[in-house]
Amino acid sequence: MKYAIVAAGGKQYRAEEGKTITVDLLPAQVGDAVNLDEVLLVVDGDEVVIGTPTIKGACLKTTVVEQIKGEKILVFKYKPKIAYRRHIGHRQKYTRLLVESISME
Repeated sequence: MKYAIVAAGGKQYRAEEGKTITVDLLPAQVGDAVNLDEVLLVVDGDEVVIGTPTIKGACLKTTVVEQIKGEKILVFKYKPKIAYRRHIGHRQKYTRLLVESISME
């Protein structure tokens, strides 16, 4: 099994070929090709390559599958005895990427 640990948007994700990953919103349209260059680790069977901090020449080739919104998070602020109540909702936007290949050049 071949997989990689890749950094995107300040977060790290485990990506396998043929599977999807959900990352923070990227400025790309559905169907666009996106290359992720910050590959931190690649595992191919028993072979492990660790970057310092990234692997030079390694690239994750992905395609944008969809732009989605996450679950709604409710924020409720409250201060007792002074009638202060604030109800706020938030939905984070995400991009779902299909990992086509993990290349080491």
